[in-house]
Amino acid sequence: MIGRRAYGKRKHSSRKSSNLVNVAGYLLILILVSVHGLLAVERELAVVIVAVANMYSAPTEDIDVVSQAILGSKVEVLEEKPGWEKVRTADQYSGWIPLRDVRRLEPGEPGYATSGRVAQVSSLTANLYRETDVTLHRPLLTISFETRLEVVSQGQGEDADWFQVRLPDQRTGWVQSGDVDLAPPKLSIEESIALGRRFLGLTYLWGGRSSFGYDCSGFTQMLVRSRGIVMPRDADLQAAWAGAVPVDRKRLRAGDLLFFGSAADHITHTGMFIGHGRFIHDTTYGRPGVQISRLGDQPWKRLLVACRRIK
Repeated sequence: MIGRRAYGKRKHSSRKSSNLVNVAGYLLILILVSVHGLLAVERELAVVIVAVANMYSAPTEDIDVVSQAILGSKVEVLEEKPGWEKVRTADQYSGWIPLRDVRRLEPGEPGYATSGRVAQVSSLTANLYRETDVTLHRPLLTISFETRLEVVSQGQGEDADWFQVRLPDQRTGWVQSGDVDLAPPKLSIEESIALGRRFLGLTYLWGGRSSFGYDCSGFTQMLVRSRGIVMPRDADLQAAWAGAVPVDRKRLRAGDLLFFGSAADHITHTGMFIGHGRFIHDTTYGRPGVQISRLGDQPWKRLLVACRRIK
């Protein structure tokens, strides 16, 4: 919201009126300083402690899911209600999360997996175990692609292909080294498209933002994020994003973003152009899930209303 300022003039006809103005001005300064101090106080932060936390449009599970936050995500707490917290994620998206799914960070606590040795899940999903033997117990957790983990140590001898990790709820577990990357690279456009192909067939999930199920904008956001670029969450916000510029549909290149809807101001779907007249997207049309479609086929040809190229 953009605030307004009112400007006016006052004629000072006497010392008395001048003193009154000075007092009023002093009080105004005190008020402004107090407000500034309140605004300067940092909001409380929390970290997600479940594999995937649903974010709801209101503090109840009997309503729509607007987005998700994966294990280890740091969120800003905006509001509290019994059993719930309204939070904002790093991509500036807000929603209500059950209190059981997060842990409040202590003042000064930097967050989870922000320093030291960190492993990021590179498999589509990864299992975390109590020990370095997959046969003894069921997994502690099955976690999503992109989840970041704090590495405590590496196994020795026959266990050298395991990492011990500390979870955001302070438990420890073990993950196989083949499921994670200690230095995840920023992908090229071609590599991000290849990454997208790994998810072909993954089912569509409204509000989904993990490898257990994405929605259309969550999927393209993930592909763009793999290139080291943070893009808004929803399709209409992505189309209006200042980080991309319009491009004519006849001049599309691999990696360009496509937006579909009944009109340019009513965008309801998005995907990524991969070349040769095709695009990859996550859709409920026909067979729900991640798939490759032809841009010249209906209904996509009719519904394409905007094309964007990331700067």
